[in-house]
Amino acid sequence: MAISEKDIQSVVAAVLQEMKGGNGASAPAASTAKAAAPWCATQYKGRKLIGIYHDMNDAIAAANEGYKAVRRMTLVEREKIITEIRRLTREEAPIMAELGVAETGMGRVDHKTAKHMLVADKTPGTEDINAEVKTGDNGMTLLERAPFGVVGAITPSTNPSETVICNSIGMIVAGNGVVFNPHPNAIATSNYAVDLVNRASKAAGGPEVLVASMDKPTLESADVMYKHPLIKLLVCTGGPGVVRAVLSSGKKAIGAGAGNPPVIVDDTADIQKAGKDIIDGCSFDNNLPCIAEKECFAFANIADELIGAMQRNGAYKITKEQADKLAEVVLVDKAGKDGKVRKIINRKCVGRDAKVLLGMIGINVGDDVRCIICETPFEHPFVQEELMMPILPIVRVNNIDQAIDWAVKAEHGCRHTAHMHSKNIDHLTRFAYAVETTIFVKNAPSYAGIGFGGEGHTTFTIAGPTGEGLTSARSFTRWRRCVLKDGFRII
Repeated sequence: MAISEKDIQSVVAAVLQEMKGGNGASAPAASTAKAAAPWCATQYKGRKLIGIYHDMNDAIAAANEGYKAVRRMTLVEREKIITEIRRLTREEAPIMAELGVAETGMGRVDHKTAKHMLVADKTPGTEDINAEVKTGDNGMTLLERAPFGVVGAITPSTNPSETVICNSIGMIVAGNGVVFNPHPNAIATSNYAVDLVNRASKAAGGPEVLVASMDKPTLESADVMYKHPLIKLLVCTGGPGVVRAVLSSGKKAIGAGAGNPPVIVDDTADIQKAGKDIIDGCSFDNNLPCIAEKECFAFANIADELIGAMQRNGAYKITKEQADKLAEVVLVDKAGKDGKVRKIINRKCVGRDAKVLLGMIGINVGDDVRCIICETPFEHPFVQEELMMPILPIVRVNNIDQAIDWAVKAEHGCRHTAHMHSKNIDHLTRFAYAVETTIFVKNAPSYAGIGFGGEGHTTFTIAGPTGEGLTSARSFTRWRRCVLKDGFRII
């Protein structure tokens, strides 16, 4: 049965009341969500969330019991659990979307709802882990994808519940148990998703605790996870620092790191479509997805037409002076370990509505404005920094050589995602070859790269640094090989 809008509002209000500690105070701002989240990290509407622990060792032990249970299951039994996870995700997508925005202060409810639907519909199931057989004169060799055991997963604040559910589906299909150490600013939303997976498991005849999480995840609890002997695989979806920590753990690790995806528009493109597609992609969930367009390189002879198309599709163009003023708000100074001061993103601005960001520099606009655009030089920090905000710098280029050169440099070697709008096959081929990204989207919004309006499966863990690419169930398996000499060869 579908949940009504009234029910959703009731649910969110109840959880936010718990975030306030039940004292009637106002809901926490994004900056105080970290402190407020524990109020709803272990319960929901008075009901204890399943699989949430205070000690990482206890969480790992519970996940290990879940692994033992799922390992005994047939693929048909696992698929029943996955089917129930999909059903609950579709049904409760609006709840998780509202919780995510309320807790983190980032993103848009309608877009987060769509992302949950995407996870439910396009995350691969048991069909992703088929066995392989090779036969020859010397007999038969069977290759099967086996589980690692207990997987330790780090999840982000940008796509918290989406990542938990997507990872859970793939890891359970592969036969693993899972323990999460979620981002501290998205504990409540992440743990709601953990509880959903466990409710689905129990309803489908699986263990009550199949995946586990922490009530107060910290760097210390993550370190326990990294070093625990029962953790056989680490999977990290997050920023550069936490990915480096996972990759230096000494264990098998899958790292999904940051990117700074460029988009090139040449003079053969359908300019009107390109303008709409780029704003649709750049503004999706307020630019939180790591695949979203972060900077645009437009041929000078079509730049004005492209900007006009963007403005007709929800973009608000600011002047150079206004862009410099906005930069002072969304970028702040921070001293590094070497004593040098550099600009970093203002976390309070990440994932905020374009209307809110413009209001910070005294510009009042309506809700129809989805994205802020501005013309900048290549060296501008809006081009060089991954903002994760609906701000799109546009750089004019003279030709394809300059466009590719600057786009590759702006991507900073992350090899994450790149985009291009063109009808010139040579241009498309040259850019794809030069940029070497895991995802390359041609003539479509960025989200087509994860199956939203495009072909292929969905994931929110895109492992460029470790090479798995768009992860799925098979990414969380290890090959096992069984050889039968002089047998089962029948020709």
